[in-house]
Amino acid sequence: MKFKQPQTLEQIASLLEVEFVGDNNFSITGINEIHVVEKGDIVFVDHPKYYDKALNSAATTILINKKVDCPEGKALLISDDPFRDFNKITKHFNPFIASKSSIAESAIIGEGTIIQPNVFIGENVAIGKNCLIHANVSINNNCVIGDNVTIHANTVLGGDAFYYKNRPEGFDKLISGGRVVVEDNVDLGASCTIDRGVTGDTTIGEGTKVDNQVHIGHDTLIGKKCLIAAQTGIAGCTVIEDEVTIWGQVGIISGLTIEKGTVLMAQTGVTKSLKKGIYFGTPQREYRQTLREVIYLKNVTNQDKK
Repeated sequence: MKFKQPQTLEQIASLLEVEFVGDNNFSITGINEIHVVEKGDIVFVDHPKYYDKALNSAATTILINKKVDCPEGKALLISDDPFRDFNKITKHFNPFIASKSSIAESAIIGEGTIIQPNVFIGENVAIGKNCLIHANVSINNNCVIGDNVTIHANTVLGGDAFYYKNRPEGFDKLISGGRVVVEDNVDLGASCTIDRGVTGDTTIGEGTKVDNQVHIGHDTLIGKKCLIAAQTGIAGCTVIEDEVTIWGQVGIISGLTIEKGTVLMAQTGVTKSLKKGIYFGTPQREYRQTLREVIYLKNVTNQDKK
């Protein structure tokens, strides 16, 4: 999430009421999660296990819960609760805007686009040309839809990320300040749910086709010309490269990369990043090997019966 205008280290420290290490005028241009940080970003870290990763990341300001040596060319914000203060930054620079109508006045809708009854379109949404948005679709704030996109009934774009910190008093939610971006020529089936990024974009690539009842988690990147069948669940921060085929009821855990051209057979459970191939089973195995094992076990069973 980029700020509309660059902020100084001193300004952010004042907002959070925390101590800082670095030049008062050190420039900060946004916040991001560790896997997508860039120069100018703040990243937060609140566990010693991840200190080195955060300090050595592309982020130039680290919101951290311990005073440590500051890497050259970077700055620190010392907080007793970085998770809480990361949320405070999101709320301040990207506050939730309540809609006053079913289609916000700030929404931009392209020529030739058809909006069916009972569609909700939030603030600062952009929809391209010649789209078809079916009844009861919800497109929440800041989503971006390309040209020639079809979205079927009851689909929700831009729901909050499923991201919580477990505290003694209950689960504390990490506030979502990102977007959903749907590129040109995408079809989304009925009752799909696509969560916004925490700080970046959840992206559906050009030409991809998504069946009914598919869930796509926060900050996930779906490539171009993918095919995703019904009841698939893809966790957050996953990268699905171009031309991947995912059949029904596949489950994919977070933070993985699925290489271009891969095929995941129905009911596969993906637990690690995959090179191009055809996979089946839970955990995933090479498809032909799995078939050989099934045939072998069947033959053994038949022999036992004799």
